[in-house]
Amino acid sequence: IYECPGAVTLLAAHKEIEDLTLVREVAHFKPIIENELSNLIYNALWFSPATQALIAYIKETQKVVNGTAKVKLYKGNAQVVARKSPNSLYDENLATYTSAGTFDQDAAVSFIKLWGLPTKVYSEVQKNVEQ
Repeated sequence: IYECPGAVTLLAAHKEIEDLTLVREVAHFKPIIENELSNLIYNALWFSPATQALIAYIKETQKVVNGTAKVKLYKGNAQVVARKSPNSLYDENLATYTSAGTFDQDAAVSFIKLWGLPTKVYSEVQKNVEQ
């Protein structure tokens, strides 16, 4: 087992800033890309076109990742307790569902109907199959 508490702490802080600044789809694929990139480098394929392409992806995603994270260290654990970024995607007005917020609450009803449509159709098909 490799012990690298400094790197682990920095990675935890960086991940929290990424969660604040990257859109969901990019955040979803980034660990996959990191894993593949690590495998290529570990297998001595640094100069492979695949390695260079994955590095380009990482560089592109990191253009908006900046900010600060406050990390609490206690008994071998690193816990991010605060974070902020000028490129944060968090908007408190969209996160609140009060009438004063900017979120259009009527949009939620349509979204729920659309999002649930495949399972509704599946349920109806299953009823016909069971009959």
